[in-house]
Amino acid sequence: MLARVQSAHLIGIEPYAVDVEVDIAQRGLPHFNIVGLPDTAVKESRDRIKAAFKNTGFPFPIKQITVNLAPADLKKEGSSFDLPIAVGILAAEGHIPKDVLKDFLIVGELALEGRLRPVKGTLCIASKLNELGVKKLIVPMKNASEAAVVKGVEVYAVEDLSEVVEFLRGQKNIKPFTSEIDCSESSIYEDLADVKGQFQAKRALEISAAGGHNILFIGPPGSGKSMLARRLPGILPPMTVDEAIETTKIYSVAGLLPDGKGLITSRPFRSPHHSSSDVSLIGGGQIPKPGEVSLAHNGVLFLDELPEFKRNVLEVLRQPLEDGFVTVARSYATVQFPSRFLLVAAMNPCPCGHSGDSLKPCTCTPQMIIRYRSRVSGPLLDRIDIHIEVPRVNYQELKDDTPSESSKIVRERVIRARQIQLKRFKDEGIYCNAHMKTKHLKKFCKIDEDCHSLLQSAMEKLGLSARAHSKIIKVARTIADLEGSENIKASHIAEAIQYRSLERLSF
Repeated sequence: MLARVQSAHLIGIEPYAVDVEVDIAQRGLPHFNIVGLPDTAVKESRDRIKAAFKNTGFPFPIKQITVNLAPADLKKEGSSFDLPIAVGILAAEGHIPKDVLKDFLIVGELALEGRLRPVKGTLCIASKLNELGVKKLIVPMKNASEAAVVKGVEVYAVEDLSEVVEFLRGQKNIKPFTSEIDCSESSIYEDLADVKGQFQAKRALEISAAGGHNILFIGPPGSGKSMLARRLPGILPPMTVDEAIETTKIYSVAGLLPDGKGLITSRPFRSPHHSSSDVSLIGGGQIPKPGEVSLAHNGVLFLDELPEFKRNVLEVLRQPLEDGFVTVARSYATVQFPSRFLLVAAMNPCPCGHSGDSLKPCTCTPQMIIRYRSRVSGPLLDRIDIHIEVPRVNYQELKDDTPSESSKIVRERVIRARQIQLKRFKDEGIYCNAHMKTKHLKKFCKIDEDCHSLLQSAMEKLGLSARAHSKIIKVARTIADLEGSENIKASHIAEAIQYRSLERLSF
């Protein structure tokens, strides 16, 4: 007897249709073979299925069972084929009508007692269900909330193998699972009002959020660099539904989606340790998985103690900073992960951290300072729009109880600036100033002779590159948007030049 069940396999975040073909024959000695390039987890499904059948009361056929996962030249991995294989065996034995299976795509991992465990990437599969030629999806109960986020898909949530069989036989009625999309946020972020002093750094942080500009904080230990970075997500605009779905897909594939949460509605904040490898940061592995840059998609990636990261690790950031995605090439597949994030980095001005400090003397030699700063390459620094010094906070600022601006107030200004940019770029395929290309600079960033004169002087004195020149204009455009100015003025250019601290420090 032959049965066919539709399932899916993920490569990166893209699902591919897989036909689970089950043939059961009486001839010869009994065996249970799975073919079609299964990995170890797929092969081990034989033992899980046998135990699940026994513990749920279904007779396991002592016959020749051959399971083919087609297409056979695509490597299959993971435990999501447990349920479709089990359903295929039951259908081939006549316990489930074969004709009903053509309407469903099935994924799920079986526990030994027949209960269903959640699997990774259910949202990705649900979002491409129509392309896979199916309209109905059977998933474990814990995956239902994420799968049901996709409109136009009938998601049937089941608890165990017995419930699946009863449903497919028509003995039990299960209504399609529904999930409401709510992108409203609770106040999960720390408030900018908690940061004492640092008015220039707060201003730079606001500009960074308003224009999507990468930012680098330079200052002594304890000056508030990390505090500022952790408050950046709280002044970014709320996530749109599309952004929330994009981000949730990545977390679903990585297996990091919180239990019971169907959609990630708050902007991610990722802060990898400086001992991280390039694979953990950028993604990869034998079966490519998303790294920190992709987990920070539509959010913030914070790299504290930037020079302490290995140089080869930092250099892999160049592609995602420029392109907004990461390409991971392996022998059997090339995978792209989205990685449009806002980079926030922090570093000390020297190895001891007190170069330029008014209270503590620096104990580093010029050679030590040069060697320390050169750990971060010039091309990478060129891709960071704003460099801002964060000096030590004095006692008068610390004891000052005068209320400062909250994240809510700053966020309102950021949202207004972003709305101006969305209107400006509605036909350009971008949504913030930081993503402007050369053609956009020519079209939207026209400057007068005073601005040209300032830029020329800055380039000659600071030795700026062509990329740094473009970054200054982009930052100036954002400053103008925050002020509601249609044109870029000399004052905007002058302020933007001030946010190139490392060039002024002769980096």
